[in-house]
Amino acid sequence: MSVIVTDEGFRADDWTAEIAPLDALEDRHEAADLANTDDPARLGNRLAGLRLIRIAFPAFGDGRGFTLARRLRRMGYAGRLRAAGPLLADQYAMSRRVGFDEVEIPDDLAARQPEDQWLFRAGWQNHDYQSQLKG
Repeated sequence: MSVIVTDEGFRADDWTAEIAPLDALEDRHEAADLANTDDPARLGNRLAGLRLIRIAFPAFGDGRGFTLARRLRRMGYAGRLRAAGPLLADQYAMSRRVGFDEVEIPDDLAARQPEDQWLFRAGWQNHDYQSQLKG
């Protein structure tokens, strides 16, 4: 099982449709599963039809998923974007800044880093120094 983390805290996963890997993605799918090594340009014209894209983080130290999220948002993806894997609460603000809407973490990680640690970082907009410099 896993836990979904949002700015409001922990919740159960409410996505019930199939999430297809990029290599098996068909027009009927509403959700895609991307590895951190996948090229999002391969989604091509399917991007607008996807309601959820989940990007895998195989380890908390592998930040390639952050780059993929930013690329997808720059490509115009406006749907739900989910980071999935053993991210740390300290990485939550970064995940939100690059465009993720939510983070999916394993149950054992949720037990080691409880909801209050994630909620502490939910005010990520208040600490976005780049936006403050631009404003």
